[in-house]
Amino acid sequence: MSKKGRPKLDVVKERIVTIRMSEAEYHTLKEYSEKHQQTITETIKTGVDLLYQTCQ
Repeated sequence: MSKKGRPKLDVVKERIVTIRMSEAEYHTLKEYSEKHQQTITETIKTGVDLLYQTCQ
C-alpha cells in the first residue's frame, strides 16, 4: 500500500519568519494580495525578490 499525504518537496522550507504590522499595513497587504489573487505569503516573497533584484 502506498503512503498517503503530501509528496516531499525538492527544497524543504523549514524556516519561519514573522513580522509585526499595524492594522493599516496588514489591511493594505491583504487588499493587494486579494487583488492580485495571491496569498499573503506569495505577495511578501515577491516583494523580497524585487528587493533582491534592485540591490544587486
